[in-house]
Amino acid sequence: MNLESMNTWWWLIPIITGAICGLLGYLIGKTSGRSNDGPANLKSLQEKNARLESDLVACRHMLSGYSQSEDGPISSFDRKAAKAAFGMTVKQDDLKIVEGIGPKIEGLFHNFDIKTWKSLSEATVSKCQEVLDSGGDRYKVHDPASWPLQAKLCYRNKWKELYKWQEEHKRGKL
Repeated sequence: MNLESMNTWWWLIPIITGAICGLLGYLIGKTSGRSNDGPANLKSLQEKNARLESDLVACRHMLSGYSQSEDGPISSFDRKAAKAAFGMTVKQDDLKIVEGIGPKIEGLFHNFDIKTWKSLSEATVSKCQEVLDSGGDRYKVHDPASWPLQAKLCYRNKWKELYKWQEEHKRGKL
């Protein structure tokens, strides 16, 4: 093959095409790789972090309020106060009142001999997760982190606090 007889366009067109494609790739990658609102995005993330930290402090404060000091005698189940707070009849030791626990999950807890609010309030989160895992993959979406806390509020007849907590934490998540 004789290089001198080749038309210059045969060399020039691929070089120009490659340069244009390289330039376009660089520009597209630069603009789509990150947003230009760095300071605004940082500010919104810092605000979100501050809100989450304040929620964490509030949850820790709430948990510390229900520590060992309240393990004294408990009055009997106050059906009227529960009905006043929730607007429906609540049965004693009905685990379904805990946000996130339905009839099938309640059955799983009963299989593990956790049948009362007191026993659920004394269960660890890892034990609750073990109960959920025993039910199979369909229960992996549930988060039992708040269930002992909610059960403790039930056991302590703190119905208004439980209702308020459930309203503030939709789907029972901390």
